[in-house]
Amino acid sequence: MEDKKLGAVEARFADLIWDNAPINSTALVRLCAKELDWKKSTTYTVLKKLCERGIFQNVDGTVTALVSREDFAAAQSERFVEETFAGSLPAFLAAFTSRKPLSSGEVDEIQRMIDAYREGK
Repeated sequence: MEDKKLGAVEARFADLIWDNAPINSTALVRLCAKELDWKKSTTYTVLKKLCERGIFQNVDGTVTALVSREDFAAAQSERFVEETFAGSLPAFLAAFTSRKPLSSGEVDEIQRMIDAYREGK
């Protein structure tokens, strides 16, 4: 998923698509002009790049997502933990909680996730 890494501007563009998909490419151009102050050519250039990466597709002028925002975020998170913590989720959590204490609610939510995982859900 290395080729699916997004820069800050690409991420803003992707969010516009995820928030509005399916979206007509003409409407996307108008939306990008309003939200990102982009010209038509910029919108189509970035769209083509993200379509080539397999994140979106533009078929007959309709832009849709090939990868959901949730799946994209999950893959990015997995890659980060793999690259930074040798794939160790406990090492990531230890590093994260050493600088940002978890609230009681967050601990309960994580415990529910662990319990559900153990139960196979």
